[in-house]
Amino acid sequence: MMNDTVTVIGGGFAGVEAAMQLAKRGIKVRLFEMKPHRFSPAHKSEGLCEVVCSNSFKSLLPASAAGLLKNEMELLGSVCVKCAKQTAVPAGGALAVDRDLFSAAVTAEVEKEPLIEIVREEITKIPDEGVVIIAAGPLASDALSEEIKRLCGGGLSFFDAAAPIITAESVDMSRAFTASRYDKGGEDDYINCPMNKAEYEAFYNELVNAESVVLHDFEKKNGVYEGCMPIEIMAKRGDNTIRFGPMKPVGLVDPTTGHRPWAVLQLRKENGAGTLLNLVGFQTNLKFPEQKRVFGMIPALANAEYVRYGVMHRNSFIDAPRVLTERFNMESQPRIFFAGQITGVEGYMESASSGITAGINAARFIKNEPAFVPPADTLHGAFCRYVSDKTVKDYQPMGAAIGLLPPLDEKIRDKRQRYGMIADRALNSLRDYIKENEKEV
Repeated sequence: MMNDTVTVIGGGFAGVEAAMQLAKRGIKVRLFEMKPHRFSPAHKSEGLCEVVCSNSFKSLLPASAAGLLKNEMELLGSVCVKCAKQTAVPAGGALAVDRDLFSAAVTAEVEKEPLIEIVREEITKIPDEGVVIIAAGPLASDALSEEIKRLCGGGLSFFDAAAPIITAESVDMSRAFTASRYDKGGEDDYINCPMNKAEYEAFYNELVNAESVVLHDFEKKNGVYEGCMPIEIMAKRGDNTIRFGPMKPVGLVDPTTGHRPWAVLQLRKENGAGTLLNLVGFQTNLKFPEQKRVFGMIPALANAEYVRYGVMHRNSFIDAPRVLTERFNMESQPRIFFAGQITGVEGYMESASSGITAGINAARFIKNEPAFVPPADTLHGAFCRYVSDKTVKDYQPMGAAIGLLPPLDEKIRDKRQRYGMIADRALNSLRDYIKENEKEV
């Protein structure tokens, strides 16, 4: 058994999970985080696992891909899921967190682990020796990004947009109401800002004609990732596109009129106190004054106070199938592992889950043990195969999806029942795999 200290680059979701999995297996870790000496364009706090986009980690429903992923992660001892549940704020059937409390909780968990040394220092060169896990995230520094490109023979990138955050007290509640769609979740999990047809049409016209931040040529070339598309770009696809997307009114009844609104913007709590609210699905690249003007046309937001305007920033990922194996390490240099969104998994929990996989496999590599690659009918196993699928020609980021898993042997017409059975199969399969292969968990 090698007695190496593993270098983990990046203190985000993937890096933290990888470090904790290594420590759990008796392996020392040096976890490098460049904050506070240097911040990316999207990061503001010094804590580990800083939440920079939405504070929602998606659904908790067991029969959903997002819920299944978190359940699998819990079986594998995820620190992120544990801390997320400790710092959760009401969000219907979703798991949303108070971002500051979440980051503080994760940081505390890592700091009390004796085998992990947190090094507040920017890494600009990949170490020439020893096992390394690159979990620098999609906003890696320019110097490290160039190192990764050199290592991988090039790179790909897309651009991510974040939604604005406003103060709760600035919302006109006489023009809004609290409710979850179809009454799922708590009564006050969401604040709904309804619009009638005339209000929506006026808003839509201004939205599609509003002035956006000018993109550089290289930004235009790489385009915008579909899963986090700016609301103004989505709106340009058709008059009703956003009415069937983030502004869909289904499952809601405006108590003022007794009818379903024509369109609805939902606001979700950003912190435990509920003093800050996120404009759900309103990722945007509009100029700041335009955001205030156009979003102010939604009646309940006429006097909204913005504590953070929507922003757009670069996200980068490697052409993983050309570079990585199922273990999340490089074919050409097996001592080097990758984890997080830079591998092409999309989302907070997806990034964290890849960190779990990379951390376990790095430990197994050091101990000269077989690879940790869960069965294909689990989401962890599906991601192992997705990032290493050599048949993929145009590799794009992927979040958790039931479609990644093989279908059931029997045909089940009811979607909820079918998804539930697929999720049960995945958890049973992962439990069996852990029992046979993972004595540490």
